[in-house]
Amino acid sequence: MNDGKTTTCLGLYGALQSIFPRVGFIKPVGQRFVDVQGQKIDEDSVLLDSIFQVRVPIESMSPVAIDGTFTRRFLENPSELLPALEDKICRSFDRVSWEKDFTIIEGSGHAGVGSVFDLSNARVAQLLNAKVILVSPGGIGRPIDELSLNKSLFDKFGVEVIGAILNKVESDKIDLVREYAGLGLARLGIPLLGVLPVQKALSAPNLSQIAEEIQGKWLNGRRGGAKQRVQRVIVGAMAAKGIVDYLQPGTLIITPGDRDDIILAALASATLSGGGQIAGLVVTNDVRPHPKLAELLAQTEIPVIATREESYEVTSRINHMSVKTQPQDTDKFPIIKKLIADHVDLAKIIASV
Repeated sequence: MNDGKTTTCLGLYGALQSIFPRVGFIKPVGQRFVDVQGQKIDEDSVLLDSIFQVRVPIESMSPVAIDGTFTRRFLENPSELLPALEDKICRSFDRVSWEKDFTIIEGSGHAGVGSVFDLSNARVAQLLNAKVILVSPGGIGRPIDELSLNKSLFDKFGVEVIGAILNKVESDKIDLVREYAGLGLARLGIPLLGVLPVQKALSAPNLSQIAEEIQGKWLNGRRGGAKQRVQRVIVGAMAAKGIVDYLQPGTLIITPGDRDDIILAALASATLSGGGQIAGLVVTNDVRPHPKLAELLAQTEIPVIATREESYEVTSRINHMSVKTQPQDTDKFPIIKKLIADHVDLAKIIASV
């Protein structure tokens, strides 16, 4: 689910930490994990710890990691595994919340995720005696429908929902959504805690993420270009003179490697601007630039990535990428913190907990 849950957790943690000195964090059940000293640790726990240095053992922040065989192993022996899993979650929570003013518990999706192994988000919240904030992409009708469904499961487990945050709302619809979604949620007994405007900077992938997505190979400019943010993608299917107007900061050009005219236009643009014009080039169809052009590119810092895929397939994949915040995305952290501080009713959250 790309609903902004992790972004909200990061922002809430930062906002609460500016008020209270001791804030804890745990993601009891994680589905996307990385290896940390031989242990499977949820990537969101790693992310938050890398930003805020939570100062508790990282394994306590991510007690249960769901790998590819976890569900089958559980279903073969649920009566033995479930008590051990619940005990591990509770012990980890006790560790991360010890002497803390607040502890943020990040769920793993909607209320029912994890039901197959009896550790739905609703059950985990009940287990830890937690109160819940629901996060949903913005709007009016669909978010209210989905939040109503989620609340019903939390109600079943006796878990209090203290409110909802609507995320990724277009700026010109903020007031409309706040008014009418607020009215609709109030009828369900769910306070509206905040409406977050779309932040394009948070959804803009960098070239390193794009190279991984399209299984590309770096030909040039990796050292300085890997963190370059892509704000727009242009397919170089037009004549070179038609693409000149698009050679702007943050633009990624997708073009077959034999379009010498477009590559020359990018080179000229970089030369005139001191190398700062475009985000980069992706050359497609497994066609590399002419050796002479490759030599010229090597004299610049223009990032160039090669891929076997054709241009429109590459463009589609980039446009549909789910961009998650990563530890190296230091440019995003101040934006996230300010987003929550400016648009979420922290006082109401603090009073409700």
